[in-house]
Amino acid sequence: MKLSVFQDLPSALRCLLLARIARRTLVRMSVPLVRVLHFLNQRKAELYILGGVEQAIYNACAEGNRSFALFVRNQRRWDQKPMLEKTVTKWYTALEVTGFPLSQILPHGSYLMNPGTADPEKLEKTREAMLDECKRCERLGIYYYNFHPGSTTGLCTTEECCKTVAETIDYIVESTEFITLVIETMAGQGNTIGSTFEEIRDIILNARDEDLFQVKNKNRVGVCIDTCYDIRTQETYNETMKKFDSIIGMKYLKAFHLNDSKGALGCRVDRHEKIGRGKIGKKGFKCIMEDERLDGIPLILETPEGDYPQEMITLYSL
Repeated sequence: MKLSVFQDLPSALRCLLLARIARRTLVRMSVPLVRVLHFLNQRKAELYILGGVEQAIYNACAEGNRSFALFVRNQRRWDQKPMLEKTVTKWYTALEVTGFPLSQILPHGSYLMNPGTADPEKLEKTREAMLDECKRCERLGIYYYNFHPGSTTGLCTTEECCKTVAETIDYIVESTEFITLVIETMAGQGNTIGSTFEEIRDIILNARDEDLFQVKNKNRVGVCIDTCYDIRTQETYNETMKKFDSIIGMKYLKAFHLNDSKGALGCRVDRHEKIGRGKIGKKGFKCIMEDERLDGIPLILETPEGDYPQEMITLYSL
């Protein structure tokens, strides 16, 4: 089957096909298979792409994905080699061959960074690393950049940390052309910020005056909801999304991370589980899949390492 024909199939059908055909058949289809290294110490099935960032596009198509996340550079090192022009050329070739939409690609920032730190040296390193990653994204034509808001590390208050994150966002926005910085909501483990909608709001808005924006260019900041909130039933899902809209605003919702949870609601521990096998359950994900407000935004699987096509089949069957 030619790649162009394969892509014309509905995504769920592509998942079914790929879940049932042998690996050697995929090779005969001339769809490059990505070699990946799973950093399980990060408790997520995030992938670092070996062999070029363009391979992430081919891999996404091979699995029938409609959206995907990637690291645009080695996320475990501060020092990096510059992105070569041939890398950019290969990336755009992959986009042209596959027709994959740039609006559905959501790079993830390095886990080394802390955009809200009170440590001046760490803050400078973080901002320079974020700026480098965002400039790489812009060279690749990518619209969004997802990152963790960081931690107080016990050196400052939550309010001070939120203000520093806002200043970091301003620094990146002023130094780039079009990239939108997408703040990920957190589980609240340790001293991390961003576990409540109020804390995310306080990064974007000044809590004492909602007309005064902490982030200067509000058009280039957004939010990615990680499924660590009460979405177990239609009622609790509706209430959570209503709360998000009233506190932050639906216009800021740019992406959604999909993973079930090993931990119970409110445990403040980020332990991902396969869809339907955790404390959220299939009913919660059915609410997400049926929510028309999420049409057109990236829905990124962050389930543990395993059969991603099967996870997509599960989601599309709800």
